[in-house]
Amino acid sequence: MDIDSNDSGAVAEVHKEIGDINLAYMLLAQKLVKQDKAAAMFRLGIGPELAELLASMSLSQIVKLAASKLLLCSFRLDNKPMLTVAADDKSSGLQQAHMSILMAARHMRENTASFN
Repeated sequence: MDIDSNDSGAVAEVHKEIGDINLAYMLLAQKLVKQDKAAAMFRLGIGPELAELLASMSLSQIVKLAASKLLLCSFRLDNKPMLTVAADDKSSGLQQAHMSILMAARHMRENTASFN
């Protein structure tokens, strides 16, 4: 990747921001797993092996992983029905229930597909 010297400051800033997001995400993910593993697995969209790994990571391991230039989290609202529900003007409770149903259905499809 060819980066102009004028853009190097902007690129460095983006890498720092990615690291900050990664660190916050990893610390939150670990906290969720330690508080309620099943709920964390659902909310984070991860399996039991990754949940166990997250729970057992030291702070230095998390900091090292967070320093990656790649974003460790990803958008889960990646299809039109999910985006539509997120943008709806429904009441907050109804919107959360609808989103939970869509996310649970997605989780079920993904887990079923991995067994086949």
